[in-house]
Amino acid sequence: MSTPASFGTGLVATVAFVSGLVAVFIAERVLGAGSGRVALAALGTAVAVGATGWRVVRLLAAPPARRTLERWVLMLYGVGLVALVLYFVQGDVGTALLGAPLSRSAPKLAVVLAVLFPALLVCALVPLAMVEAALVAMARAPVPETGRVRSALFSGLGMAFVGVFAFAAVYVATQADATWDLSYFRTARPGDATRKLVRGLNEPLQVTLFFPPANEVGEAVRQYFRDLAPESPQLTVDALDQAVEPVRGKALGVSNNGAVVLSRGERREVLNLGMDVERARGQLQRLDAEVQRRLLAVAKPQRVVYLTGGHGERADMRPVPGEAARPSVAQFKELLRGQNVDVRTLTVAEGLGTEVPRDAAMVVVMGPTRELPAEEVTALREYWEQGGRLWIAVEPEGAALESLLKPLGLRSLRIPLANDRVYFRTTRQQSDRGNLGTASFSSHPSVTSLSALGSQAAVAFMGAVALELVSPPVPGVMLDTGVRAHGETFADANGDFEPESGEVTKAWPLVVSVERPAAEGRPAPRAVVMADADALGDGILGNVGNAYLAVDTLRWLSGEEALSGATTSEEDVPLQHTRSQDVVWFYATVFLAPLVVLAVGFFVTRRRGRRAARSTAVVGGAR
Repeated sequence: MSTPASFGTGLVATVAFVSGLVAVFIAERVLGAGSGRVALAALGTAVAVGATGWRVVRLLAAPPARRTLERWVLMLYGVGLVALVLYFVQGDVGTALLGAPLSRSAPKLAVVLAVLFPALLVCALVPLAMVEAALVAMARAPVPETGRVRSALFSGLGMAFVGVFAFAAVYVATQADATWDLSYFRTARPGDATRKLVRGLNEPLQVTLFFPPANEVGEAVRQYFRDLAPESPQLTVDALDQAVEPVRGKALGVSNNGAVVLSRGERREVLNLGMDVERARGQLQRLDAEVQRRLLAVAKPQRVVYLTGGHGERADMRPVPGEAARPSVAQFKELLRGQNVDVRTLTVAEGLGTEVPRDAAMVVVMGPTRELPAEEVTALREYWEQGGRLWIAVEPEGAALESLLKPLGLRSLRIPLANDRVYFRTTRQQSDRGNLGTASFSSHPSVTSLSALGSQAAVAFMGAVALELVSPPVPGVMLDTGVRAHGETFADANGDFEPESGEVTKAWPLVVSVERPAAEGRPAPRAVVMADADALGDGILGNVGNAYLAVDTLRWLSGEEALSGATTSEEDVPLQHTRSQDVVWFYATVFLAPLVVLAVGFFVTRRRGRRAARSTAVVGGAR
């Protein structure tokens, strides 16, 4: 039988135990140093241990009805003492035993103990408080209710576990600093290409963000660079307010907030975004591409790319007399400039008839309608053989360029390609079958991004020519077909856009990469031959797949294929389907979806009818 006095004595022991722990806390966290700290910590420890010993004596003397309750309370005392021991081990006691702070001799163990001792302390004190509250409530009961105390114990442990988990989750989330943007409008995140560019930095690069506090545009930009900064210790990011730091802003050429400055030495690039999120929406959606463009301008030396002219090329701005105007490649030139390229024209007047300029990083021959003179072909061949880079695009109505392609192991048949199943519809005429679309890519470095994206980045060729490999192969020349046409593409010799007997149907090569082993002291000659200049023309280059094709080709020819990768964008792009996909979507939405709804409704109503009939039968039987 329990008495109020016995319950009161137990409560005094618990108060003494908790007081001892509080004394240790004051000594360690408030006093912090000196003899007073040691004395108070020793006193608190002695009181806690003494209270525990007192509880052991009560357990031994307790009647059988109360022994289980005393054992539970003593167990909680023990957990509290273990927490106290762990605290001292990772503090002064550990230093005295090991001769050095535990954080230095065993840093991982020190972290574990620093996390474990407060968790154990919470798991001891919270249940102890609830158990003692339950015992006090039963002070006048003739027999203690073990079930009630057990419920209080488990409730306290549950609350302690929840508290420990909550604190741990908050700590991990704070340290990880991860965010999830589920909104419709999102800022682009750093893509693979930008991350690789930052990892390759060999000199410090400073990024300065000029935005006032609590600005939406500034926060979006700061999050972008927080994600990018861990890629390289060479990248330093500072966030400033131009109104507070006008001198720093003036030194970087910034007179207002809303700007991002990328600088390395004397080279500097400024990205003006403004401070209004609605006006900056478009640039924020393309932020990765905008930052990548300026990173290239600051971190990489500018290259010179020559586009040949004078033979009816797409890149030639002068119209050819007697020939219909064709789509220009202004977007292609702008894309090259965005990759830190100086675009120049190369004609006979610039010396093409003699030799290719020595500063040429590569030469682009963009769909000429007339054959190149022999002396120009000779200059281009000599340039390539000495380690130069050629980018050639041919067309069915254009020049065959046989003397230029043959050393590369290729030949143009000057026959257009068509496909009656997979194509892009533009005019809804039969001629649309010449608008080829493909997502068949190899693993060659010149199509790295396309291979990774797969069907998400189909490439459009709006007038491709049939290319074939010469036989026998050219010795020492290695060919790789980076992009192939759909397997049912045929060489439309008669131009009726219908497959007929005698017209070869196969996965024709559309983009072929050519490489030859490097001569001593010279880089390896590289070339890329494309079956369609329209793939790089205005309008078509806006397609994601075509843009990646152009960028990856440029990087492989420049020897920077390690930088190839996807550039993220949050811009909305129109969905494009092939004819067969449109047919599938039509029948699925018009017939299949309603049939599924009707079938589910029929099944559900039948089940309800059977249940109702079964219930009626049971009621009738009971009557």
